[in-house]
Amino acid sequence: MGLQCGIVGLPNVGKSTLFNALSNAKAQAANFPFCTIEPNVGVITVPDERLNELARLVNPNKIVPTTVEIVDIAGLVKGASKGEGLGNQFLGNIRSTDAIIHVVRCFDDDNVIHVDGSVNPVRDKEIIDTELQLKDLESIEKKIAKVQKQAKSQDREAIQTLEVLNIYKKHLESGQSARSVPVPKTEDKQQVADCFLLTDKPVLYVCNVEEASVLTGNKHTEALRSAVKNENAEVLIISAAIEADIAMLDSYDDRKAFLSDMGLSEPGVTKLIHSAYKLLNLATYFTAGVQEVRAWTIHKGMVAPQAAGVIHSDFEKGFIRAEVIAYNDFIKYESESNCRANGKLRVEGKEYVVQDGDVMHFLFNV
Repeated sequence: MGLQCGIVGLPNVGKSTLFNALSNAKAQAANFPFCTIEPNVGVITVPDERLNELARLVNPNKIVPTTVEIVDIAGLVKGASKGEGLGNQFLGNIRSTDAIIHVVRCFDDDNVIHVDGSVNPVRDKEIIDTELQLKDLESIEKKIAKVQKQAKSQDREAIQTLEVLNIYKKHLESGQSARSVPVPKTEDKQQVADCFLLTDKPVLYVCNVEEASVLTGNKHTEALRSAVKNENAEVLIISAAIEADIAMLDSYDDRKAFLSDMGLSEPGVTKLIHSAYKLLNLATYFTAGVQEVRAWTIHKGMVAPQAAGVIHSDFEKGFIRAEVIAYNDFIKYESESNCRANGKLRVEGKEYVVQDGDVMHFLFNV
């Protein structure tokens, strides 16, 4: 399954620097607004030590990690919802993403221009929130105008849809995002699915700090945490400049030594990717054979046929059963044959809910 995250933020907050560190792509990172004119797309390998351990035991011809697609979207300013700056382009590009990585400037540096003249992460966050909410409000109002005509003819479904749309309208007008709208039923949320609401997407806030604050944070990160405490969102502290330096190092040992000198256990981009997985409620299962050891991304709660369908739709259509080994058992017994001999290979049917780390083999017939 494809996963796409959009990096957003005001101009000059460190979006392109972080994007480069994530994907090793060469988006222009310059000290002036709108240096990223077209969205840059990079594909990131998802770090997973379990994949390396399985490959060590199986010794396959090929190792295939799972990936995340990252889109670096042009910065926006006040009035973007009305087309100011690169607003229309920005809002169009973000609509297709699964999640938002919202980079917020949390460092003071007179040499780096701030588009609004001062560093205030809470204000910056609210600017983007407001522009996205206004665009969503526009989408809701367009659908209300369409559904109202049907509701006047006493169409029961249209009347119910109109009630849900008005809840969203009131919520957005109050300055709140669609992801927190008080509509608990899934069927009610489906009434607005075709509006593709921007503020309904899960969000990960990335506080871009200077080197000295990467371990502890600072007054700016504390202010942002306080502002988003009631949102269902992740907050990470990262120094984009440090991540860029790490990305320049080719040797694993050099990167490890650099991180140790900084007092860091892992790169910030690794934490970012894992946080994105958590935010989107994703999990990973593996296939392991001589030809390849591979990681596959699924939504948590998927049953075996759905997980098989991630490999190919025919696997889901013709699903018969799955042979499953828990990751820890595979590592303990060191091979599929040893797991089978020790009763650690299970045969599961269509109702089996795949667990994170499962090593699987599917049997199907089409």
